Amino acid sequence: MAGKSGSTPATYSPSLSAQKKKRPPVLTDSNWVRPDGRTLHQCRPAFLRTGAVNSASGSAYAEFGNTKVIVSVFGPRESKKAMMYSNSGRLNCNVSYATFATHVRGQTPETKDISSMLHKALEGAIILKSFPKTTVDVFALVLESGGSDLPVITTCASLALADAGIMLYDMVTSVSVSCLGKNLLIDPLSEEESYQDGSLMITCMPSRNEVTQMTVTGEWSTPKINEAMQLCIDACSKLGKIMRSCLKEAAFVTQD
Repeated sequence: MAGKSGSTPATYSPSLSAQKKKRPPVLTDSNWVRPDGRTLHQCRPAFLRTGAVNSASGSAYAEFGNTKVIVSVFGPRESKKAMMYSNSGRLNCNVSYATFATHVRGQTPETKDISSMLHKALEGAIILKSFPKTTVDVFALVLESGGSDLPVITTCASLALADAGIMLYDMVTSVSVSCLGKNLLIDPLSEEESYQDGSLMITCMPSRNEVTQMTVTGEWSTPKINEAMQLCIDACSKLGKIMRSCLKEAAFVTQD
């Protein structure tokens, strides 16, 4: 298991400069401090740990600020559903929220759409031909929803797949940006997402410089969307290094 209880969470900030909540005034100062004390382009500290579930083939726990996710991977194993012979394996993804994950009990996002988006984000990074006629199941549980849930789920799922020994083309990292007035807020909190004008999320394989998924909502100008993409890609690259460090630490602990 990687990470110790006293470990200091790492950061991956890029180097580039329901109830409706009351929206703050349009921001013009780049030094404006967000509700949790961060600047506009500063990501939350990331704490990652593998081997969180002993009964799974691989697992991981991720804590990004108040967003806490645990992912379990089972397989490759024979598919329970009758299916024709295929040279490629099959990936199943399921995302669920704990009943206490949100501030209002029972009010959780639509998990079917999130599960589908997670599947699309991971499928392109997995070497499916390495486990023909079998299935890999990914189960993600959101313990606490603090904002930017899907990027954290995707990142944690990628780490769990690697922990399970599933062959990947590269690690998958994901980061989102919210547009608020003239400013871009990276790794937004739940309350920031509630009054955003638009959002952009990028999921990529940093070492291969390939994007596996990109979602955009709201209206964006070309310069703004280019800036947001660069912020996400830069943060994804740094997050990928943190994930590799976590896996190396886990391997070192296992050898001991």
